[in-house]
Amino acid sequence: MSDATHRGAPAIGVGWTGASGLVYGVRLVDVLLHAGRDVNLVFSEAVRQTAPVEMGLDVAGILDRLSAMGPGSLCVFDRHDFAAPLASGSARGGPLVIIPCSMGTVGRLVAGTSETLLLRAADVCFKERRPLILVPRETPLATHHLEHLAELSRRGALVLPAMPGFYHRPQSPGEMVDFIVQRVCDHLGVEVDLAPRWGQ
Repeated sequence: MSDATHRGAPAIGVGWTGASGLVYGVRLVDVLLHAGRDVNLVFSEAVRQTAPVEMGLDVAGILDRLSAMGPGSLCVFDRHDFAAPLASGSARGGPLVIIPCSMGTVGRLVAGTSETLLLRAADVCFKERRPLILVPRETPLATHHLEHLAELSRRGALVLPAMPGFYHRPQSPGEMVDFIVQRVCDHLGVEVDLAPRWGQ
């Protein structure tokens, strides 16, 4: 890693689920890599369906573009690769962001199931008291969705819905995406300047 400020820092885990809003997850990885942070990425099988619809690229095309970014490095893990560092509390772990986070994933996190690497990685965050950020985009939310999110918040997860602000008068969808990605980076301790902040 070329940025000495982040040399030796644990990689940031990022999970993509099949919820609408994949652009948030792709942009976050892009920003983290440009900021010199290493990223461990895992995604659900449903992303292969949403990617062409929302991004105009298949997953392979998206990953090719992201791999060309830098100076951080991108490591992509299969969703069933339980030998990955994300799956173990004994590995030197960093925070995990699930973005976008589907309500199905939220329900499985509440149940504590670990049948995929992403769910196991989140479970590791809970048991090791590591930062876990969930970025749901679903609307409207059913009562059980709200109850599940509240329960995960009580367990220590940060629920950061994809609800962009408008006080900075965004001129494009990309600027609204950057507002949310900047808020995620704030909670990761990664300094970025993507959108105007209140009072600027």
